[in-house]
Amino acid sequence: GRRRARPRMTAMPPAAALAPSDLLARLKEIVGGGHVLTGDASTRRYRSGFRYGGGDVLAVVRPGSLTQLWHTLKACHAAGTIILCQAANTGLTGGSTPMEGGYDRPVVLINMLRLKQLDLLQRGEQVLAQPGVTLEQLERRLKPLGREPHSVIGSSCIGASVTGGICNNSGGSLIRRGPAFTQFSLFACIDEDGQLRLVNHLGMALGDDPEQILANLESGRFARDDLPAEPGRMASDREYSQHVRDIDSSEPARYNADPRRLYEASGSAGKIAVFAVRLDTFAADTDTRVFYIGTNQPRDLADLRRHMLARFASLPVAAEYMHRSAYDLSRTYGKDLFVYIRKLGTARVPLAFALKSRFDALAERCGLGRNLADRLLQRLANRMPEHLPARMNAFRDRYAHHLLLKVSDAGIEETRAYLQTFMAERPEAGFFECNEEEAGAAFLNRFAVGNATNRYRAVHADTVEDVVALDIALPRNALDWFEILPPELAAQVEQPMYCGHFFCHVMHQEYLVKKGVDCAQFKERVLALLDARGAKYPAEHNVGHIYRADPVLEGFYRSLDPTNTFNPGIGQTSTRHRWRAVCCDEHREPPGR
Repeated sequence: GRRRARPRMTAMPPAAALAPSDLLARLKEIVGGGHVLTGDASTRRYRSGFRYGGGDVLAVVRPGSLTQLWHTLKACHAAGTIILCQAANTGLTGGSTPMEGGYDRPVVLINMLRLKQLDLLQRGEQVLAQPGVTLEQLERRLKPLGREPHSVIGSSCIGASVTGGICNNSGGSLIRRGPAFTQFSLFACIDEDGQLRLVNHLGMALGDDPEQILANLESGRFARDDLPAEPGRMASDREYSQHVRDIDSSEPARYNADPRRLYEASGSAGKIAVFAVRLDTFAADTDTRVFYIGTNQPRDLADLRRHMLARFASLPVAAEYMHRSAYDLSRTYGKDLFVYIRKLGTARVPLAFALKSRFDALAERCGLGRNLADRLLQRLANRMPEHLPARMNAFRDRYAHHLLLKVSDAGIEETRAYLQTFMAERPEAGFFECNEEEAGAAFLNRFAVGNATNRYRAVHADTVEDVVALDIALPRNALDWFEILPPELAAQVEQPMYCGHFFCHVMHQEYLVKKGVDCAQFKERVLALLDARGAKYPAEHNVGHIYRADPVLEGFYRSLDPTNTFNPGIGQTSTRHRWRAVCCDEHREPPGR
C-alpha cells in the first residue's frame, strides 16, 4: 500500500489507561491464568531465541483463539505496552525475542503457537493458516492431496511456522517457488492516530466488525472454493522462477529488504499482528532424484549453475551447497539431531527443543552453567556410530565443495546427461546419483548445520567468543562466489561454516570466532568486503537485532507501525514510542549496520 507520511514525534509515551498489575489480571481473564507466564524460568524459552534474545518481559501470553488474541491486543494497547508477537521462535537473528535493555515501555510477548487452525481453499490449491500453523503441520495436511507448501526442507525440521516465514520473507531454497510471500492477510495494526484496527485483506467475505470477522473465521463460516479472483494480487511469488533465471543481472535474486516483496504481512517482521494468511500450495513432484556433486574448483559450480539456469527446460527443485567445513561441523555436532529426526520424524523436534530449554533453565539455576544439555548431548553423540553413507564421506575426503542437486520428472534425464558431459571435462570434479537413503541423509546433514554451529559454540565456550552468522545474497551474475577471507581475518576464526542455496546465490557464512576477538569489529570488516562484492544482507533470516534495516525497509516498518508499538528496535531502529530518536535519551542503540 501507499506509504503514510512520517509520524509526528512525541516526547513521552501516552499515559496508560491500564496499570501493569491490572493488565496481568485482565490477560488472565482473557486467556486463563495458565497461559499468562511471568518470571525468568517460565518465560525463558520464549525470551531466548536460537542464538539471540533474553531481554525482560512483563508477561508471556498464549492466546488459544483469534478472539482471545484480539482482546489481548486491546488490553496491551490500553496499557501502553510494547507488543512482541512470536510464533515458533525458530529465527536465527533474534527478531521475535526481546532485546536486553533499551525499551521505554514494558514488553508483553504474545506467543501464537496455540492458534493452529488450518483450512483448505480452492480445493487444496490454497490454504488459510492461522499464526501457529507450522510447516510440518501444513506438509502433513497437503500430502494426501499430492500437494506441498512453499517450503518442505529445513525449516519444517525445526517446527517453523508458516506465518513466521511470511513475516520475514524467508525461505526460498526451492528454486521454483522463491521466498515466502502473500498479498492476502488478516492483521491488526495501530494507525497514525493511535487506534487499534483489524484489517481484512484475505479477499474473503467475513463480516464488518472485528468480533464478527474473527467469529466467522474460527467457526468456518466462509466460502472455501471459487473465491473471487483479484487480478494483480498474489498468494505466492509466482514470478520467481523466471526472475532467478536472469543470470546476468547485477542484483541478487532475493533478499529480505527487496522492495518487490514488502507488502503488509510479507516482510512485516512483527510490526503488525498477523491473524491469518492465505497462501498458494504446489503440486508435489511425482519422481525426483538427487545428484551429489563434488569439486575442488569453485568455478566448476559457477559454470554448472549458469548453464542450468539459462538453458535447462526444467529448473531443479533445489541446489544446496556445502563446503567441507560445514559437512564436518554437521557430521560431528549435528549427529544427535540427525539421528533424532531419522528415528522420530520432524513433528517432535519442537518438543525436544522445549524440553532442552527447560533443562538448561533448571541447570542454570543450580549453578551448572547455561549449556549443560548441549555438553551432555554431545558426549552422547560422540559415542554413536557413523551415521552418514560411505559414498558421501568419500566425497568429503576427495572434494572441498559439495552440491546437492535435486531434480524432478523431465529434468532427471536432462541433468544426468549434462553431468556426464560436464564431468568428463573436469578432472577435479565428480558426481554420483543418490539412492533413497543417501538422498535423505544428504539433505538432513545439510539442514543440521545451523544447530551444529550452536552446539560447537556451547561445547567449546573456552575457545570460542561467539558465532558471527551472516546470510547474504550475491548478485546473480557473480562468478567469484566463494569467500576467501584476508589472512588477518581468517586468523581470528576458529571454525568457519559455508553453505547456501546455490542457484539463488544465497549463502550462509558463519564464523566461530576465537576467544578474545571483538566480534562486532570482525563482523564490520566482513560486511565491508561483502559491500565491495555487491552483496545484499540479510538474505532470508531478516534483520532481527543483528542487522541494521536499510532506509527502504525502515520506511516500510514506519508505515506499518507509526507509533512503534509492535516489536520496536527491529533492525536496530528506534525502540522509543513513535520512533523518537535515541540520541535524545541516556541510552544508545546497539552498534551495527
